[in-house]
Amino acid sequence: MRVLAIGCHPDDLEIGCGGTLAKYADSGNDVFMCHIANGNMGHAIIMPDELRKIRTAEAEHAGELLGAKRVFNIDIPDLVVDSTNEQTVKKVIEVIREVKPDVMITHSPEDYMTDHLETGKIVFNASFSSSVPHYGQGEVHGLIAPLYYMDTIAGVNFLPEEYVDITDALERKLSAVDKHESQVKWMKDHDSIDFLDFVRTVSKFRGLQCGVKYAEGFRVCRTWPRQTTKRLLP
Repeated sequence: MRVLAIGCHPDDLEIGCGGTLAKYADSGNDVFMCHIANGNMGHAIIMPDELRKIRTAEAEHAGELLGAKRVFNIDIPDLVVDSTNEQTVKKVIEVIREVKPDVMITHSPEDYMTDHLETGKIVFNASFSSSVPHYGQGEVHGLIAPLYYMDTIAGVNFLPEEYVDITDALERKLSAVDKHESQVKWMKDHDSIDFLDFVRTVSKFRGLQCGVKYAEGFRVCRTWPRQTTKRLLP
């Protein structure tokens, strides 16, 4: 099976579904990651041009740790992600057509910031448009892939419909988050937020909900023709 997870910023997938992606990869599935924004505004001291390069490299290292075959970067600056931008949508269509996923993961429609919300809309639009033969570049992907929404930050306003037991993958998930040193170190030094503990706590909370030690939660995009009787999560 081919899995494509598309998040907004370079660390969003590691936080929201890193354990699940690791489990997919460990089971022999082909995992691909993509981030829409380049993370250039995620620091108060490191300037945007330099931070863009740092965060791109951090995302590559994190993806490698999780077992991703490739990490795509659409390279849109932070805070200007726009689902009505046709060129951005077409770039994502090209990624989908190259990967030809059997299942996709992205942000919830009720996430906490506009960049995340717009990313979810882009993925929804692009995943449908990738099946339209005369639109965009690349070989058409005939399947409108089933789409799962990953958890929000701190699980706020998100009640999972499905869970993945990530107990055996938790440490890899945390290690992948920790690869984003420009974010983890900054938040700890300047905001007094231990983000690794933050992510562990949310994973433990989701685990409590479904009877395992650590878990990740998902909701299903319930639109035709994306639904299936198959269990597609690990």
